[in-house]
Amino acid sequence: MAENKIQPTDADVGAYIATIAHPRRREESELLLPLMKRATGFSPCMWGDSIVGYGQYHYHYASGRQGDFLMTGFAPRKAAMTVYIMPGFDRYGDLLAKLGKHRHSVSCLYITRFANVDLAVLEELVATSVEDMKTIYPQWKP
Repeated sequence: MAENKIQPTDADVGAYIATIAHPRRREESELLLPLMKRATGFSPCMWGDSIVGYGQYHYHYASGRQGDFLMTGFAPRKAAMTVYIMPGFDRYGDLLAKLGKHRHSVSCLYITRFANVDLAVLEELVATSVEDMKTIYPQWKP
């Protein structure tokens, strides 16, 4: 059975944030740490070498594939900050309409500049998505 390549680690989140070379991404990461902790109630944990995750859930697909993954998190990428909204965006059109300038794919929200988004809406989006994940995947943990 294939396992996720990205796993939680014992790496220090603060140390990782301090190493981010891009000054704006580092500042945005420092801003996201408390925002996401408030929204989730979980402490941050490094997943792999570049994703800051909050909480985790266990999935089991009909194909037999199963594993654990972060409930939400973020990754400071060069082009944009990536925020992981694991249930996808189908349920969150009203929040996305209020969020401000962003792009998204299946479960990744891309924000180029935090100055162009409403951070209170982002916090609400993260909180709502985590509550939905707790319902969808009852085998979650902080």
